[in-house]
Amino acid sequence: MPARFLRGAGEHAEILPDTRVAGSYILSIGGAEQSHVNLREPSEVFYEYLRRIANVADLAAPAGVPLRCLHLGAGALTLARYLQATRPGSEQYAVELERELLDFVVDHLPLPEGTDLTVYIGDARQEVAFGEVEGPFDLVVLDVFAGEDAPAHLTTADFYGELLDLLAPQGVLLVNIGDDPPLAFAKRQLAAVLEHTAHAALLADAGMFSCRHPGNLVVAARRDPWPDEWTAALLAAGPHPAGVLTGAGLRDFAGG
Repeated sequence: MPARFLRGAGEHAEILPDTRVAGSYILSIGGAEQSHVNLREPSEVFYEYLRRIANVADLAAPAGVPLRCLHLGAGALTLARYLQATRPGSEQYAVELERELLDFVVDHLPLPEGTDLTVYIGDARQEVAFGEVEGPFDLVVLDVFAGEDAPAHLTTADFYGELLDLLAPQGVLLVNIGDDPPLAFAKRQLAAVLEHTAHAALLADAGMFSCRHPGNLVVAARRDPWPDEWTAALLAAGPHPAGVLTGAGLRDFAGG
């Protein structure tokens, strides 16, 4: 069982084989499951929220066309692996706070052959504002939140504005938000995004919109209008039961 102490977090990271899915592994930090990687089939995405993000990535350009992507919060690089498998030659960048984590992950869970990934070690907002990160990007993925304990400087409307400014024309910002009932944190984050663009959607299990269940919601935001055909495609793609809020329904949810 490979393990590495992460000095920044003060916790151990471990990689364990997943007995449910052949060829797959689970990254845990401090005993909490963080990421799932299928080395045999990197195009297979196990976690529901990440599958929803991957479904948006599938719509961002014609099938197989490489994308330019920024990952803020890298984990086990599951989405980076997915993009290399489905869009070979994608130019990818990742910002990760824990220096030891990415070395540990790549050593024990090698990236697919040909992966073009540049890694920056540091705070996501600092790297975006003052580091070497330069847009435009077709996808910007923020995956660092675990509810109300999220770093405050990453939860502001100003930061979302900075991320939207990194997007290429028709690019997409994707924000994963984990929260507990009544989803007050998720609603605040959605409202903060909507301060900068009205062209957005909220993706989740349809039951999450009742605000009675813990889980993950994904905000997808653009500078240009949200395509109606994307809503239909995302509802069809799942995971089911899939829910997609846009327009007035989205604004009502953010203000509820």
